[in-house]
Amino acid sequence: MDQFNLELARYGKHTVRVYKVMRNAETGVQDVCEMTLNVMLEGEIEASWTHADNTPIVATDSIKNTVYILAKEHAVTPPEYFAALIGKHFNTTYPHIHATSVSITVHRWTRMVFDGVPHPHSFIRDGEETRTVEARIEENGPTTITSGIKGMLVLKSTGSQFHGYVKDEYTTLPETWDRVLSTSVDCTWEWAPFPTFEAVEANKDFDSAWESARRITMKTFADEDSASVQDTTYKMACSILAAVPGVDGVRYELPNKHYFEINLSWHKGIKNTGKDAEVYAPQWGPSGTIQCYATRKR
Repeated sequence: MDQFNLELARYGKHTVRVYKVMRNAETGVQDVCEMTLNVMLEGEIEASWTHADNTPIVATDSIKNTVYILAKEHAVTPPEYFAALIGKHFNTTYPHIHATSVSITVHRWTRMVFDGVPHPHSFIRDGEETRTVEARIEENGPTTITSGIKGMLVLKSTGSQFHGYVKDEYTTLPETWDRVLSTSVDCTWEWAPFPTFEAVEANKDFDSAWESARRITMKTFADEDSASVQDTTYKMACSILAAVPGVDGVRYELPNKHYFEINLSWHKGIKNTGKDAEVYAPQWGPSGTIQCYATRKR
């Protein structure tokens, strides 16, 4: 096999599930964090592929155990910090490992509130929205981090238009100046590269950036009398760039979750279209998908 080249050699542990309780002994209040992690290692490991030599391999079971121990010994929030910590550990513990990629999905638990009072230790999963982190930590290079929101399902019953588009022999879609708009928001924002782990550790904007991105996404979606999803996503992205100076780029992907009017005029002349529409048929697909990537001008 000398005539062939090994172009990629990396491995790791996927779907490591971690749940951590943070207890405040003074107040009795507890916080929780549930995550799914993927960890991939790169370095001088090619011999395991090319020469059946496993001596450079850190077992994937050991990778899993390491994540658990680091979660016990260190903070797991913000997840950007925890991802960088994991990468630093593998890059410094094993001299032949030169880069670590870590992805984290934080599963949303929201504190229950009764009569306006937050419960000290009870939570509810109020949707499938997750917080995400993708990080690559290089031994002698920068740490690159992309944070995100995935699966934020939103809907508004009015305040959305779509008209003025190309009309030709293939067009059947009628123009509308008022429609139901629903989508599942996937949004990511790319941080300027961090030169060191200490720079990641010192950054205090990870949580506030996530909160800003959620607030901007929801408020723009809710308040904008949208001319199109394209126009709305660009405004969202620009607003995040303006709100978070440490972010270099923002990416959105929004699939339309269509709700179609149902013509019921066949039954006793019932009016259920246009301004009279009240009953709709939710669609599973096909759906339009709108993508947007905005960066700072250089």
